[in-house]
Amino acid sequence: MSLPDEVEAWREGGRWVRCAAGQVFVRSGPGDGPIVLLLHGYPSSSYDFRRIVDQLGGRAWVALDFLGFGFSDKPRPHRYSLFEQADIVEEVVAGSVAGPVVVLAHDMGTSVATELLARDIEGALSFSMERVVLGNGSVILEKATLRPIQKILRGPLGPVAARLANRVLFTREFSALFSAQHPLSRGEAAAQWALLSYERGQRITHLLTAYLDERVAHADRWHGAVRDWGKPLGLLWATGDPVATTAVLDGLRELRPGAAVIELPGLGHYPQIEDPDTYAAGARRLLGIEGGLGT
Repeated sequence: MSLPDEVEAWREGGRWVRCAAGQVFVRSGPGDGPIVLLLHGYPSSSYDFRRIVDQLGGRAWVALDFLGFGFSDKPRPHRYSLFEQADIVEEVVAGSVAGPVVVLAHDMGTSVATELLARDIEGALSFSMERVVLGNGSVILEKATLRPIQKILRGPLGPVAARLANRVLFTREFSALFSAQHPLSRGEAAAQWALLSYERGQRITHLLTAYLDERVAHADRWHGAVRDWGKPLGLLWATGDPVATTAVLDGLRELRPGAAVIELPGLGHYPQIEDPDTYAAGARRLLGIEGGLGT
């Protein structure tokens, strides 16, 4: 399958890292430390951050496609788990990073990040994590508003829905995540579909949604990690998100009253795509790159 030019360029600039679960696609860039670790969401990939990585104030950075996403391996059958994704992050960091990291996480990546927080609290994390920024992820699932397709994929008809997935249906659902002021462009829709359908990845979307059930089963662990982690944690939130709504943000504020918060009014679920300049400015502040805020 031919890829859009910008997607092909992103792939050509990366490499694959062999992890216990399979090969994982990794992109990185040089610069000062601490290194920025970028964790993407469902159902997309590290490509989401392509317009952010050059706006990190000269910091080195590393981003990966989680197992089952983007250019990474898509084993099937397979039980995809946030715990395994966190293991993969540790493996990638061990092979790619010297020194401490700060984390910028979006959507599903926020749940991987909370598992990293929990491991750090336990003294079990294999790398030094100095600061974490969470953005537009349904960490408190009961406060989120799931899309109908998410509910279907999560249920008994999930395998059928995955087999029926096509570009038209995907574009319709994906566009609903964007704000009216910054609608999904035709080029972005083509790029995101190319990444989702790479190696027939659209056929495993029901397997990848297992992380939603894990968010419920391990809520005490991950909510507690947000509450109890002893280092700076910030919240970077697009307030027009129809899924990870401001109700989720309010819940996180209750868990972490001292967290620094930057709201991004008028932006939808993918603020790093809709308005990369504004998103990057907020990320820099919360990551302590410029005028860092709070704890």
